[in-house]
Amino acid sequence: MNGANTAFVLTSSILVLFMTPGLAFFYGGLVSRRNVVNTMFSVFFICGIAALLWVAFGYDLSFNNNIGGIVGTVSHWFLGGLNLAALTTNKIPTGVYMLFQLMFAIITPALFVGAVVGRLRFNFLMWFIVLWSLFVYYPLVHMVWSPHGLLAGLGVLDFAGGTVVHINAGITALVLSIFLGKRLDYGKQEEHYNIPWVLLGTAILWIGWYGFNAGSALGINNVAVQAAITSTVSTAAAMITWMVLDIIRTGKPTLVGVCTGTLCGLVGITPAAGYVTVAGSFWIGLIATSVSYLWVNVIKGKIGVDDTLDAFGCHGVSGIVGSILTGVFATKAVNPLVTHEGLIYGGSAHLFMGQLLGTVITIVIVAVMVTAITAGLRLVVRMRVDEAEERTGLDMGEHGEAVDYTISLSAELDAFKEDTKDVMTFPDEFKGQLGRFDTTTTNLRERPTKSH
Repeated sequence: MNGANTAFVLTSSILVLFMTPGLAFFYGGLVSRRNVVNTMFSVFFICGIAALLWVAFGYDLSFNNNIGGIVGTVSHWFLGGLNLAALTTNKIPTGVYMLFQLMFAIITPALFVGAVVGRLRFNFLMWFIVLWSLFVYYPLVHMVWSPHGLLAGLGVLDFAGGTVVHINAGITALVLSIFLGKRLDYGKQEEHYNIPWVLLGTAILWIGWYGFNAGSALGINNVAVQAAITSTVSTAAAMITWMVLDIIRTGKPTLVGVCTGTLCGLVGITPAAGYVTVAGSFWIGLIATSVSYLWVNVIKGKIGVDDTLDAFGCHGVSGIVGSILTGVFATKAVNPLVTHEGLIYGGSAHLFMGQLLGTVITIVIVAVMVTAITAGLRLVVRMRVDEAEERTGLDMGEHGEAVDYTISLSAELDAFKEDTKDVMTFPDEFKGQLGRFDTTTTNLRERPTKSH
């Protein structure tokens, strides 16, 4: 066992796990006050359900044996009989690699939660995640990251999850948004619950992403260092790009916009992090974020898709752009696993067309499977909350919890206003009864004065 590589991947696993509560703060800060608990709960509970599914059969379906390049076979129920001490090619224990991959299985479904907050029933979400993991996520992991996988055989490069994680989650978000339809108050601008939470979540995600990208090198080596640097540069370029575009379009930079751009940069570089130069990462961050900005602020409104927190706009769009641009900027000079140079280095169209094909195949597979799962599941489980619950908010409707005391205080104030509306409407009729509470008409000369 290589102790340094093992410690590095274990640390990276912890960083990737840290991303999920970070995402809960990011999404929780963006939503309206009445849906904060539901949003954060829907993200965080996935840590439990995804972990159990992964050790029960997910790891086997992803990496054990092979059926047609599509999926593996289950031979180790709850990892029983699996030699967790066996060393991989990077001389880290199989158990450590399994744990690292587990964290990806947790964060991926958490990403698409942002598209459906405020109107999806929790019971539907829970069952959907089970079926989606079984029929979408595990097969896609096998196709891309198993040496026997269909897309791996086509030469598709995905260093840390452009297809498996981001395009997958983004397309899932888009399909669910279409099935759900628009919110009742769609088009009405609601205040974000807590913008500092958005910044906190973004910071946690950025820190965790080093485990996500650099950790995917699976050891302490030059590729890990390169992935860490390219991740930083792409993210910085994306942050500034979104800020400049905001200034051009609205005249003002916004903190929410900067955080959104940061996320797009992290997403865009993910498939290419260990394959491109620093200059390549700059262009990936700039281009991916520009396309996401165009989608979020122009195209989405025209087609009328209600992707509440822009899960597709950020993860789907930037993931697609980053995956395709890997075929432009990847180079053997960074990673010898790049067998064909990207277009920018004078390579043939082989890698670019392979990336384009792999991206399209991923989109089609996810769209078809998510459509089938959603259409079938909604026949037996109600998908959308009723109108009254949506207006009240899913915090109380689904969980019976409020994000803070001001929620109940606001409700009491509304009730008081309702009880006293006659007094407010006909003040003269109630003047006698309320007179003793009116301090504004008290004769100051009648008040007792201090003796000196």
